[in-house]
Amino acid sequence: MAKGEWKRSGTDDLQLSGRSDCEVFDDGTNTFFWRAHTLTVLFILTCALVYVTLLEETPHDTAYNTKRGIVASILVFLCFGVTQAKDGPFTRPHPAYWRFWLCVSVVYELFLIFILFQTVHDGRQFMKYIDPKLGVPLPERGYGGNCLIYDPGHPTDPFHNIWDKMDGFVPAHFLGWYIKTLVIRDWWMCMIISVMFEFLEYSLEHQLPNFSECWWDHWIMDVLVCNGLGIYCGMKTLGWLSMKPYQWQGLWNIPTYKGKIKRIAFQFTPYNWVKFEWRPASSLRRWLAVLGIIFTFLLAELNTFYLKFVLWMPPEHYLVLLRLVFFVNVGGVSMREIYDFMDDPKFHKKLGQQAWIVTTITVTEFLIVVKYDPKTIMLPIPFFITQCWILGIVLVLIWTLWRFFIHDITLRYKETRRRRQEGSSERDRAPGHTDGSNLATSGRSRLNGSMDAVRHRKP
Repeated sequence: MAKGEWKRSGTDDLQLSGRSDCEVFDDGTNTFFWRAHTLTVLFILTCALVYVTLLEETPHDTAYNTKRGIVASILVFLCFGVTQAKDGPFTRPHPAYWRFWLCVSVVYELFLIFILFQTVHDGRQFMKYIDPKLGVPLPERGYGGNCLIYDPGHPTDPFHNIWDKMDGFVPAHFLGWYIKTLVIRDWWMCMIISVMFEFLEYSLEHQLPNFSECWWDHWIMDVLVCNGLGIYCGMKTLGWLSMKPYQWQGLWNIPTYKGKIKRIAFQFTPYNWVKFEWRPASSLRRWLAVLGIIFTFLLAELNTFYLKFVLWMPPEHYLVLLRLVFFVNVGGVSMREIYDFMDDPKFHKKLGQQAWIVTTITVTEFLIVVKYDPKTIMLPIPFFITQCWILGIVLVLIWTLWRFFIHDITLRYKETRRRRQEGSSERDRAPGHTDGSNLATSGRSRLNGSMDAVRHRKP
């Protein structure tokens, strides 16, 4: 298969991708694993509904029946989506896997819309239907206070401040930024988002005590150690994925057991690899798109903290973890769809379905935060912090005006002047026009001719 070509396994058609940076070889084996099983899923689903209707006695518990009915409705929708929804850009480990997360995205957005339309009290108490332990206000933990790295006041353990900050969020920071690097696929964008979020924590620590951290917790433990190490490992993984050969064979076409095991392991790696080249300064459209991506990433990060604050969910609750797992699975597809929409708008004429729903989810989460606790959101930001943000925004606007307007106008003016000068030079060298040397030569010839005539008239 030629470079730039790739073919999805199963029932997908051959497609071309001129931006692919790798060669993909696929023998086209269409096994049971890849075939569509719409009738099988329909038969199993129908049997389950018939069993509940005819063979199972309905309990006389309204709350239990309500929960079970909602869960059954969600499962039926997921079965429909997994078998019938449109495929996205990813095919490994299986297209149905990514269709499943697309349907989960729709279910989560519908849940957020439901919460948004409730009163603050009813919305918080509704969380008790998910977990009876929820719906109770919880104290926020602050990470500030004593910021001494070495505390001589505790001779038994002078480094106790460091050990107090070493909780479960440290490996979560590392793993989170490792995955974000695989999603964004750009070192500079990852570092900008990492540093910008620390500035946001500085700016908003008057609203959430959880944002109050020591300086070394911000810049050493978070930015340098956890985030920096995660970004470094992510970039190394990206380099390996961009260089590895992508050769796909059917499992039963591989003769050795070692090869079969290796093939099963590689099933959980990408089918092919596309290197992201964001080039934010290449055009105003790409620059605004990159700014929008950074803003959306930061807003989604802030939603993680504000949602659990306004809905009274402890940080270690499984719903917080499930939300992070959800964004891990949908983030990669969303970013690929955004990049395709930016890089090739003629072929990708509309934003991808997963990117669209993830953007909607991020906005809806923020609206829930605004509705459920407007007092916290509207707490005035300290004046010096406001000055810093205004200065940063003004600098970004000035650079945008200079790069995409003033600089471009200057370049166009210089190019026009250069072309005019080249055109005038070509006209001077054209036939019928004399340059300075020809004029000088003809002048000397006329002068010599007149002198000869004078000599002839002399006796």
